[in-house]
Amino acid sequence: MLEENLKGQLKQYLDLLENDLVLRLNADTSDANGKKVHDFVTEIADMSPRITIEPSSDIKAPGFSVDQKGSISGVAFAGVPLGHEFNSLVLALLQVSGREPKIEADLKARIQSITKPYHFETYVSLTCHNCPDVVQALNIMSVLNDNISHTMIEGGMFQDEINARGVMAVPTVFVNDEEFSSGRMSPEEILNKLIGQVGSDSFEDKDPYDVLVVGGGPAGASAAIYAARKGIRTGILAEKFGGQPLETLGIENFIGTPYTEGPKLAAQLEEHVKTYPVDVMKTQKAVKLAKNELVEVTLENGAVLQSKTVVLSTGARWRSLGIPGEEEFKNKGIAYCPHCDGPLFAGKKIAVVGGGNSGIEAAIDLAGVVEHVTVLEFLPELKADKVLQDKLYSLDNVTVLTNVETKAIHGQDKVESVDYVNRETQEAVTLELAGVFILIGLVPNTEWLDGVVERTARGEIIVDKQGATNLPGVFAAGDCTDSAYKQIIIAMGSGATASLGAFDYMIRN
Repeated sequence: MLEENLKGQLKQYLDLLENDLVLRLNADTSDANGKKVHDFVTEIADMSPRITIEPSSDIKAPGFSVDQKGSISGVAFAGVPLGHEFNSLVLALLQVSGREPKIEADLKARIQSITKPYHFETYVSLTCHNCPDVVQALNIMSVLNDNISHTMIEGGMFQDEINARGVMAVPTVFVNDEEFSSGRMSPEEILNKLIGQVGSDSFEDKDPYDVLVVGGGPAGASAAIYAARKGIRTGILAEKFGGQPLETLGIENFIGTPYTEGPKLAAQLEEHVKTYPVDVMKTQKAVKLAKNELVEVTLENGAVLQSKTVVLSTGARWRSLGIPGEEEFKNKGIAYCPHCDGPLFAGKKIAVVGGGNSGIEAAIDLAGVVEHVTVLEFLPELKADKVLQDKLYSLDNVTVLTNVETKAIHGQDKVESVDYVNRETQEAVTLELAGVFILIGLVPNTEWLDGVVERTARGEIIVDKQGATNLPGVFAAGDCTDSAYKQIIIAMGSGATASLGAFDYMIRN
């Protein structure tokens, strides 16, 4: 089942195993999916003398667990972990064999402090670029704590189970048979939801910073690196380290790198920041900004951080329609990521709201999976590039409706229909479908700054050529500002500009 290049890569990793492993297998070879899992596990075991196979009826079928001989790790895979989950398998093999997971000491201590039993199940699709982060985080937790176990479930092999449990987005996590979360989560976010956030007392002994960066996307990472390279005390608050690239699959316009993927770039941003003496504070949300003798940033947990200067780089998020049914059916038929959630709608009718590049790219992508795509665009014509429109109109299972307003989304436990109105004729139409993908642009994450710094009518922070805001000592960068274009490379440049502006401000003040 493994291609030769994957086998070559895997063989190199298997040579790094620190202890012998046993793959406990539960697969009926008379069943097509069971045979796939059986053949996959056999192929892996044949590649290393340190791996053996044992039959086990305790493992979810068809599937297998990864254990050291004589012990149970709690790490299992139901289905075949290929695609984006291949790295999850490789890391599981290494970590279960005894190689130490690469996580911070305080995070490891929090994981090991858990005393209650938790069994996690994560539903994934192999095309989902958000899923591996969750799978790998829960696998690490299972390796570090005997009270925790985790099974990755490949949705394509367990479609009936996905339908029975109402899974409409991936990754979706269940813990002890109760739905726990849906969407990308870091280990810190999982722990915060499971056992509570780190308290404000953990921040009491922090001295004032020279530069405090709020936001961990491309702009924030760039600002932190440029500040740290000046040899000044630097901190960075990151509710989610990586920012918008976490939601981006292929990146082909990052100069000098012909192709990379968003999650990979996001991981590289964090790794780069950590090569410098930067105080990284993850899963921390800023809720208030004030200027006294120093700039003060209040966190959601009540802690207050002080700094001579602050760089705001809080980025942007997907814009909502703001219509009835949108919030109620999030992850129950309403989706924002075609790469992740598209396979869950295979053979079904869906709509894409939005006629810009992101919406039309999604429609093209989804057309290869679903029965039919209806594009709903508010304006009289699509805004996407001509090459994308040409591709879209060449597809037989796509209908494009322009000059229509999406009014409401309906359903019982999941999406069943969408209402729209023709803006010219005022004709109201109800379209029966199973899912709605919303891609109508971004909105800046700046609501918490209302009345503190000047913003545009769209909520974007107004900055000058040095990245300075109207509030002395406060700078801003990236997609949360009024920059003309929102691109990763532009955000990085503006992060560097704001950081250098902050340094120059400190010299002169």
